[in-house]
Amino acid sequence: MTETNFSNINLEFVEELYEKFLNEPSSVPPEWQRIFEEWKDEPRPPAPSFKSRSIFHPPTVVSTFADDFLPGSVHATSLRDRVIQIIRAYRFRGHTIAQLDPLGQKRPVAPELDVAYYNFTEDELNQKFTYETFGLEPLTVREVLQKLQNTYARSIGVEYMHIDDINIRRWLQERMEASENHIQLTRDEQLRILTRLSDAVIFEEFIRKKFIGAKSFSLEGSESLIPMLDLAIEKAAEQGVTEIVLGMAHRGRLNVLANIMGKHPKQIFREFADMEPERYRGSGDVKYHLGHSTEWKTAAGKQVHLSLCFNPSHLEFVNPIVLGRTRGNQERTADQERTHNLAILIHGDAAFAGQGIIQEVLNLSNLNAYSVGGTLHIIVNNQIGFTTSPNESRSTMYATDVAKMLQIPIYHVNGEDPEAVAQVIRLAMDFRHKFKTDIVIDVYGYRRLGHNESDEPSFTQPELYHVIEKRKTVREGYLDHLLTLGGVTRAEADQIAEHRREHLEQELADSRHAAYRSPKETINGVWSNYIGGPEANAPEVKTGVDQKRLVELLEAQAKVPADFQPHPKIKKLLETRRGMAAGKQPLDWAAAEALAFASLVAEGSGIRMSGQDAERGTFSHRHAVLHDYRNGKTYMPLKNVSDKQATVNIYNSPLSETSVLGFELGYSMEWPDSLVIWEAQFGDFVNVAQVIIDQFLVSAEKKWKRYSGLVMLLPHGFEGQGPEHSSARLERFLALAAEDNMQIVYPTTPAQFFHLIRRQVVRRWRKPLIVMSPKSLLRHPKVVSSMEELANGTFQRIIPDAAAQTQTPDRILLCSGKLFYELEKFREDQQRNDVAILRIEQLYPLPKEILENALSLYPAGTPVYWVQEEPENMGAWRYMLSRFGENLLGRHPFAYVGRPSSASPATGSHNSHKQEQEQLVTEAFGPNTSPRNPKENHYANRIESPVSR
Repeated sequence: MTETNFSNINLEFVEELYEKFLNEPSSVPPEWQRIFEEWKDEPRPPAPSFKSRSIFHPPTVVSTFADDFLPGSVHATSLRDRVIQIIRAYRFRGHTIAQLDPLGQKRPVAPELDVAYYNFTEDELNQKFTYETFGLEPLTVREVLQKLQNTYARSIGVEYMHIDDINIRRWLQERMEASENHIQLTRDEQLRILTRLSDAVIFEEFIRKKFIGAKSFSLEGSESLIPMLDLAIEKAAEQGVTEIVLGMAHRGRLNVLANIMGKHPKQIFREFADMEPERYRGSGDVKYHLGHSTEWKTAAGKQVHLSLCFNPSHLEFVNPIVLGRTRGNQERTADQERTHNLAILIHGDAAFAGQGIIQEVLNLSNLNAYSVGGTLHIIVNNQIGFTTSPNESRSTMYATDVAKMLQIPIYHVNGEDPEAVAQVIRLAMDFRHKFKTDIVIDVYGYRRLGHNESDEPSFTQPELYHVIEKRKTVREGYLDHLLTLGGVTRAEADQIAEHRREHLEQELADSRHAAYRSPKETINGVWSNYIGGPEANAPEVKTGVDQKRLVELLEAQAKVPADFQPHPKIKKLLETRRGMAAGKQPLDWAAAEALAFASLVAEGSGIRMSGQDAERGTFSHRHAVLHDYRNGKTYMPLKNVSDKQATVNIYNSPLSETSVLGFELGYSMEWPDSLVIWEAQFGDFVNVAQVIIDQFLVSAEKKWKRYSGLVMLLPHGFEGQGPEHSSARLERFLALAAEDNMQIVYPTTPAQFFHLIRRQVVRRWRKPLIVMSPKSLLRHPKVVSSMEELANGTFQRIIPDAAAQTQTPDRILLCSGKLFYELEKFREDQQRNDVAILRIEQLYPLPKEILENALSLYPAGTPVYWVQEEPENMGAWRYMLSRFGENLLGRHPFAYVGRPSSASPATGSHNSHKQEQEQLVTEAFGPNTSPRNPKENHYANRIESPVSR
């Protein structure tokens, strides 16, 4: 054996060399080749089968050995290698033997974590060496093994060896191994934890006794969440955080509301008693979905604003909204370093493993457009999902395994060891503060009761619940620990508990007082100048912009820096823009959009837009971000239209609808004074995000009194591209429309879009705006507007027929979107001046008076037809029929022309589409007979439901 002095050699360096040697021996110096050849031939325990790119994935920390540890003998080399292997084994897999489960359920032990596997002799166990992460004093092998056990296999298990960055791994090892993953708490800190545990436990017991059988989705079995959040907020404040946005599902929410968020228990008790039903008729939400905001004062006297988001029963779908709100707060407060605003997401174990939104949200964490500087993820691990056991709900060891997609540590901790919880949360907060990335903590507990309080869990998990029934509370367990240490007395603990019970009793009495009323929700802060409610509350506003100013804004967007070379085709586009500014040609859709954006930012309203391909535009029309043809550097004209303009950001998003739409919705909740847009690549893909739409976007005002002015641009139109590239499912939005909860529009001119976008910001009324946006119309020769229309026009909910040559037509066609241009062309080609065509640009809200005014020019009895591209069971027809009936406004017979009902939106054959479209348009101008005669409409004969007669 070659004698080699390994004193003060970097173990990282050696193992990286060895990995290279295994792949290609000649890639390392000759002296190392000789050493590694002997290592290969030496009999020794095999390396652990780690989940990494290779057996010798780099370890995490610099290690140094004493001279006497590695003398040049074969026996000593074998000892060295075995010590290295067991250290690596604990770092990689120590979490698998950590005592995480409060219920003590056994887990298999990997052989490489068993000391016997390495055949250490007594002499070897007593040999000393130095390891930097364990301190500078020489340690025996036996002492090192004990430290490894303490660090990685007590109440804390940690996965971090998948992290590629050696500096991060080294930082984690130094923090964990030096302290053996244990925190030394003062007596005051221990009392604070005991008090918080008392708050949590006693609150749940009180609810269960006073409201027997009521659903509360108890936190019992996982009460350590409350001291964990307490410690997290205190630590965050030390690190400069001034605002925290939290998201969580219903498990434990009432406890968090009462003991963290500062919601008065009497409000919660009154909600249990349901004593004000008249206040919530047709509105509101169940108590365990509600949010709350409060000001938290830390022990050091610092203020932190806390906001717990409202959340439906859809568990994890609030997550992107929390992140969007956090990013919005960061940008509103110029928190560029992302140090003053924190997102905390509280998950369930079954949901974290089971819901795809988790992966989508994790994927946002390090993207420039969506990063919030690190989210604190806390999994309340009940070890069950409703009645489903972990082996039935996931294919992985841990519920958290999806988080390994990120270069972050994942901590598992026994929730019945509150001091281990304290160690983990402090370490996690320090990690996030230093590295500005996410952190995951998996808190093992259990669910003492069923999924809800009326559920019987022993039907499906009898053995588990036999064990749970015998468990004392985590508070009692921690109190026993403190009593053993002698730092806290039973009398002190009893006094804390008694004080909590007296407080809850008083709150209950107050809630039952005849004069007490729960406080009403108020709109304040950045929302104080904005309103919701009916559109009638929103006065009309001027959306035009001085024509000279429009010219200046368009010219500014046609310029690039002298050293910037755009793509040759982009050069032509910029020349075209300059021609539009000079009045040489009318404005197309992209120019009108650019002017809407530029005019808003020049007036001081910020813009944030994201979506798949949003910078260029799916259909290559926007080109908001230009790329230098030589070097790829970018330039954004919209950022350079005015000296004192507002911020504008347009981002390409990941290939995800749910998380990105949720994020932008959350962002819009913090920026009512800005234009916030999410654009779908094709409108067809919006249904991927249906939960965000149904549970949040369209119902948040009604359920939670939360407003949003988010704009959704959904490319829509039947153009022969098949069933998945034709329909934004207009009918679904119309089915969800009620009580003026949103605006649904289908504009047909650049000027209309210009005024629509500006109206969304200029008026005080804040509702989501759903736009069926164009595809082929982006370049249609007739889809143009003049600069004068932008300067002096306004958004028209209905566009009258300016080309009609008679006020006594034989029929009137109502339509929306691009179909108008096909109908108009047919009318011109066929010289059918006996037909009037009106465009319904705003489908919802659509006040009856506006339609009456538009049709008042025409004689009563003139038949009116709704014409659409979509199949009869889709599009706007059934909404229009339901809204107005077969006798439109009591003056006009009303019927349908369009495709028949269909299970699929469109044909996959382009030629078939053309035939259908031609037939549809032709039949819209069919014989002037009563619309009640089904023979008049070929498509009507094929409709399966009797809506057209």
